Amino acid sequence: MEFKKTFIEDLLVIKPDIFPDERGYFFESFNKKKYEAGGIEFQFVQDNVSKSKKGTVRGLHYQVGEYAQGKLCSVIFGKVLDVAVDIRFGSPTFGKYFSIELSEENKFQLWIPPGFAHGFSVLSDEAIFSYKCTNFYNKDSERSIIFNDEDLNIDWKVENPIVSEKDLRAISFKQINKEFIYQRRAK
Repeated sequence: MEFKKTFIEDLLVIKPDIFPDERGYFFESFNKKKYEAGGIEFQFVQDNVSKSKKGTVRGLHYQVGEYAQGKLCSVIFGKVLDVAVDIRFGSPTFGKYFSIELSEENKFQLWIPPGFAHGFSVLSDEAIFSYKCTNFYNKDSERSIIFNDEDLNIDWKVENPIVSEKDLRAISFKQINKEFIYQRRAK
């Protein structure tokens, strides 16, 4: 299992060890000891799964305060473009985003700690997206940034995106509050 750093501090791409044979394959999708050794020292309390059709864009979502969430994202079926935006005020990468294709073929995971807005677009005909959360959903703590924010300028790699009414009412990146403050970790 490989834990790869990205250009944004604290975001990690996880590449599992896959063991194929004539029957199919096997891999660990989560192992607490290995993930802690890889730098993910959080407790997961909720697992979510969504099924979406091609062109769907979900996000950019995050929760604040005591309900801030970290997410460990993966794809069970299909292919998505997974996106994390750094919303930690004071971070050297504040307002920057990282994107990666997650698919049933590559079996990569993306670790997104609290302090990031998250979204994904569906690149295959359908996709089943799964994510483990470090905190429970809380409606009052839920926040969203509009997916097509001109300052973020995210290339979702889809034409004619399908977006929920709720996500279309999201705020712009410029309107977010200072709910996450970047703190450099001691090396």
